[in-house]
Amino acid sequence: MLFQVGGQGTRPTFFEMAAAQQLPSSLRAALTYSLGVLALRRPFIHKILDYEDECFALLTLVLETHSLRTTDGSFAESLYGLRRRAVKIKVKGDNKGPDAREEINHTGLEKRQKVLSVVFLVILPYLRSKLHSIYNKEREAALQASLWGTEDERFGDTDYFDGGGNSIVSTTSSDTEESVRDRLRKKIRKIVAACYPWIHAGNEGLSFAYQLLYLLDATGFYSLGLHALGIHVCRATGQELMDTSSRISKIRSRERERLRGPPWLKAVQSALLSCAYGVLDYAQTGLIAAVFFFKMMEWWYQSAEERMSAPTVYPPPPPPPPPKVAKEGIPLPTDRTLCPLCSQKRANPSVVAVSGLVFCYSCVFRYVSQYKRCPVTLMPATVDHIRRLFHDV
Repeated sequence: MLFQVGGQGTRPTFFEMAAAQQLPSSLRAALTYSLGVLALRRPFIHKILDYEDECFALLTLVLETHSLRTTDGSFAESLYGLRRRAVKIKVKGDNKGPDAREEINHTGLEKRQKVLSVVFLVILPYLRSKLHSIYNKEREAALQASLWGTEDERFGDTDYFDGGGNSIVSTTSSDTEESVRDRLRKKIRKIVAACYPWIHAGNEGLSFAYQLLYLLDATGFYSLGLHALGIHVCRATGQELMDTSSRISKIRSRERERLRGPPWLKAVQSALLSCAYGVLDYAQTGLIAAVFFFKMMEWWYQSAEERMSAPTVYPPPPPPPPPKVAKEGIPLPTDRTLCPLCSQKRANPSVVAVSGLVFCYSCVFRYVSQYKRCPVTLMPATVDHIRRLFHDV
């Protein structure tokens, strides 16, 4: 299949390279959306979505390996009629003088270059996605900690309800119960969260620089990975596209000839091999159709007005500050387990809703019934604002 976007010669245009680079992300989005719809009726598909990165990496590994083996290009590049060629630079002229010229020759890919191409196309994007997910989790945890505090701070601090000496989970006990593996895992996540923004910024900056130079025709390499491998992406000629099918058939017939064993076993192996190739061909066709279907649905349902009117998600607001003691109000005791009215251990603790302070039920009921206000803050209150606390039930 060949989708020519424009340009002349063997050098692809910037738009062809950009379209080939964005195809894997569109393919992943289409597959994720399709599996999410199917999971509504088949709950077992949620297990696949739980391992989305691993499943997509395995799928791309099969597709990229097969595509590089048969067409000398990635799956996306072969879809747009592009091929990868090894670059060999020869210097013309005597020695290295000002009159010396460089001649670029393109040859077929070596086995090492194909293996490294699979690494750059499959393994590195998988590691990048895992690092990105770890960074997002750590950023969400840091945001929650800045708003609500850590778990140890939330459950270890003393309050009016449980007393200073009866915290739910103490920091010392949690440290002793935490295993060494969990501590090491947390340290690694913190290191990743600290280093990932710089790595991501450097990668995006280098990608932008290479794409800009490629757009200005200052280099033949579209990305840093292609430059490191010494590979140019070229537009396939008509003869190369015609030879691709015969090349694939030769590779498959050669693999059938390598089958060993009795005749009946060879027949079974050949049938299984044909089925595997058929499934692979249908999978490629289905993935291409899924990409175009996803793009069509995305264009159909997402207009500019909908994107502009989409609500922005903001973090939850911080909790209100503690109430202030009025000048003529009853001062709070140093021991938070004592009632400010009777200075005794609280019995049937109850809270005044307008201030959030806790007293004995009988003490605060009598005071509010008589003065119609909170004893500490002097905020107006009635007996309807008294709430019984059942933390000890």
